[in-house]
Amino acid sequence: MSKLKIAVQKSGRLNQDSLKLLKDCGVAIENGKDQLKVNAPNFPLEILYLRNSDIPQYLEDGVADIAIIGENLLIEKQKKVEVIEKLGFSKCRVSLAVPKEIKDNSLAYFEGKKIATSYPNTLNAFLKKNNINAEIHVISGSVEIAPSIGLADGICDIVSSGSTLFKNGLRETKEILKSEAVLVKSLTLSKEKGQILDKLLFRMKAVLRAKNTKYILMNVPDSKIEEVSSILPVLKSPTILPLAEKGWSSLHSVIDEDKFWDVIDELKNAGAEGILIVPIDKMVL
Repeated sequence: MSKLKIAVQKSGRLNQDSLKLLKDCGVAIENGKDQLKVNAPNFPLEILYLRNSDIPQYLEDGVADIAIIGENLLIEKQKKVEVIEKLGFSKCRVSLAVPKEIKDNSLAYFEGKKIATSYPNTLNAFLKKNNINAEIHVISGSVEIAPSIGLADGICDIVSSGSTLFKNGLRETKEILKSEAVLVKSLTLSKEKGQILDKLLFRMKAVLRAKNTKYILMNVPDSKIEEVSSILPVLKSPTILPLAEKGWSSLHSVIDEDKFWDVIDELKNAGAEGILIVPIDKMVL
């Protein structure tokens, strides 16, 4: 039977988050020391550990069937591949930054200046779009040091928390694009491997959906069930179970985590009591 080959980052934060997602999907991963290729014993999947910057090319060439990679790298490498799912982790942004003593936040500051970056294609497209003429210096690593050694007037790089910029005497001035980890597939994927991908994607969606939702339980007077239900966003309709105390019921539903605090006061004002929020491990629709 064919195995679906998935490329993941060899090391780093994206590697850890990618492997956690696969394990949450029930894929057993038994890594030996320094192994660059591992077969999952319980799913037709082969994991390839590759250098991050090489993954788009391996995908385009069909050496890897699918990959988990940062959206920003895909945009930079401009390879012919297909994004099939945003994964919601390893979020960052590609931004322009300048020495902190520079008070100018405008794009006009970069006119005629030198910008150091590891993302020349992304930066060049942005500068052209905004009619800014600047000299791009391509650096493969440690971009943040460029202004302090006189190599550039500013940088274009990945920003997560901003702490690395701060430590190097820089500050962010303009966000170019937002990025997160995405699941990508090769355009040469066979029908047989596509069927394996469908099974893996089904599991991934169940895991990702659960991370963004919570199970909510509350006690509600029977006379208030309709009012409370109208406040609470649900999949279809809430589950309602009678309590031992006459005139009361327990209402169960699912809610997006980021919407809970928006409706909590409304739920309480409508008569809901004993509200519990419970994590969901998997969620299959």
